[in-house]
Amino acid sequence: MKKEYTELEVWIESRKLVNLIYENSKEFPKEEIFGLTNQLRRSAVSVPSNIAEGLGRKSANEVIHFLHISRGALYELETQCYLSFDQNYISEDNLNILLAQILSCKKLLNGFINYFKNIEYSDNRQPINDNQ
Repeated sequence: MKKEYTELEVWIESRKLVNLIYENSKEFPKEEIFGLTNQLRRSAVSVPSNIAEGLGRKSANEVIHFLHISRGALYELETQCYLSFDQNYISEDNLNILLAQILSCKKLLNGFINYFKNIEYSDNRQPINDNQ
């Protein structure tokens, strides 16, 4: 893989999602600082972090493992957004904005997982990061 992970659309879009989550959770009640606020932020940060960690690995199989962790974090985050809406911490408009960004990240991540699955099953099982 020739591109740095910081240049990949999947990583860039997941960073945008983190920023949206932080912006939307700033006004949550103070009693949620160790509850839903923390959970939302940790789940969101997990997405680009695991993409980056995975791309630092040597084999496609390892990359796929970390991309699956990122995908799981997206589903966790989606649930937490719905819970935030249920608690009236975010508006329906903001919920829809967050859900749209999560969906975008899911699609990009699924495409990226499929890309690495093709590498994994190719005949020339070369390491994907030769520069380490």
